[in-house]
Amino acid sequence: MAQYFVIHPTHPQQRLIERAADIVRRGGLIVYPTDSCYALGCHVGDKEAMERIRAIRQVAAGHHLTLVCRDLSEIARYARVDNRIYRLLKAATPGSFTFILPATREVPRRLRNPRRKTIGLRIPDHPVAQALLAELGEPLLSSTLMLPGDALPMNEPEEIRVRLEDRVDLVMDTGSCGIQATTVVDLTGEDPVLVRLGKGDARLFGVTT
Repeated sequence: MAQYFVIHPTHPQQRLIERAADIVRRGGLIVYPTDSCYALGCHVGDKEAMERIRAIRQVAAGHHLTLVCRDLSEIARYARVDNRIYRLLKAATPGSFTFILPATREVPRRLRNPRRKTIGLRIPDHPVAQALLAELGEPLLSSTLMLPGDALPMNEPEEIRVRLEDRVDLVMDTGSCGIQATTVVDLTGEDPVLVRLGKGDARLFGVTT
């Protein structure tokens, strides 16, 4: 049965953030809020928890999961970022974007796209997500909380609790946080490529639909 924390959306209770981080460190799978929508998250190094995310989402091994980072220095640890890319990231973070970038050797092989050797990364602009990342001191492995057959991400914490009660270890309830997923931008080539239009303003990268 999942634990259920009601957390203030802008001034999160530190004791609850600490307990959530401990659940992640012990291999738990959590539902947490971001600046776009609710997401599933687990420890980067936990293969079993990663497989639980894939099972809930019903996505294949080649589907990018995302490393949710606290800041640009964390992104630079897990992705190859030159000066041009750094300037683009700095202008768009924190925010509702996911970036596809070449993975460094710090990224476990099972987390990279098997063909392109890339990884998805983002820096959320949400106080609770940022507090959790600060407490963890490392990224979360994450995926948008959208269940198979649903047209939109889940947004009501009580419904999340009912539908995923036996499949996650914690639901962090901060109220409604949106139903629009991140804008995904591929930055592996000479020019940015729009992969998915979501909440983030793609014009920051000079790309449109």
